[in-house]
Amino acid sequence: MNTKFEQIINRHAIGHYEKIDFNEVHSLASQEELNDAKQDEEKVLFLGIDLQNDFLEEGALGVPGSHEDVHAITRFIYRNLYSITNIAVSLDTHAMKQIFHPSWWIDQKGNHPKPLTIITVADVEAGKWTPLYEHDKSIQYVKGLERQGLKQLCIWPFHCIEGTPGAALESQFSKLIHFHSIVRNTEVKKVVKGLDPLSEKYGIIEPEYSQDDQTDYGLLHYIGQFDKVIIAGEAESHCVFESVRQIAEHFATNDLTHNIYVLKDGMSCIPSFEEETEKGWKQLSDKYGVKLVESSELNL
Repeated sequence: MNTKFEQIINRHAIGHYEKIDFNEVHSLASQEELNDAKQDEEKVLFLGIDLQNDFLEEGALGVPGSHEDVHAITRFIYRNLYSITNIAVSLDTHAMKQIFHPSWWIDQKGNHPKPLTIITVADVEAGKWTPLYEHDKSIQYVKGLERQGLKQLCIWPFHCIEGTPGAALESQFSKLIHFHSIVRNTEVKKVVKGLDPLSEKYGIIEPEYSQDDQTDYGLLHYIGQFDKVIIAGEAESHCVFESVRQIAEHFATNDLTHNIYVLKDGMSCIPSFEEETEKGWKQLSDKYGVKLVESSELNL
């Protein structure tokens, strides 16, 4: 390419909110030969999970190692710019009052839970934690999680509040994917998730638990059009893993699951969830053929 990686990506600015001059991005991309993605014989999707400011190391829910993850991801996309057909990104998006935020619950003294508090069925039945909103539905949610063997309700610090800088895409990553969209004559698909006040939505396909069907069938149809899917983002232990699991489960009878590649150096765990996540990856690999690879080892 005519444009060097360093002309697009400032490695030292990764994780630091930077105003993007999209006129400059467009100018750089216009120096490249237009390579229309519609002509690709093999359709490849890069799916970036929650690569937003609040999940970078200085963010409200910063993931240790996320700066290096973004660097590896942007290197991978740059190196495979003409092989990646489309790029889609998920955008975790929340309000202040949601079931996994401190504002939703109080203890017997009227105190809100601290971030990373786990709320169990036993807790709510004993009156240790009481929901301030949607009492019955909140209790049903906590019970539903445990009944289905899902991750227990974790209270997260306020993060990715809709319309704030923390909810925006990380700046360096954003520059590169929009550069790609110009060179490949395509649009970045942006998938907003997490607005339901009564459910966490780690995975991009459906919420953790809901009494009604909130499966994003339109997104599943979109993903199903591709021959290969490359996935990376934050955090490995939650939104990346659950997104891959949901996709694999929905395409269980399709060869696509054997063409899902997860970039090991393009994601990091929330601390203390490493062992559980490693076991989960092994199960997905054994059951569905999902492949975990280093970005430098995957050539498209």
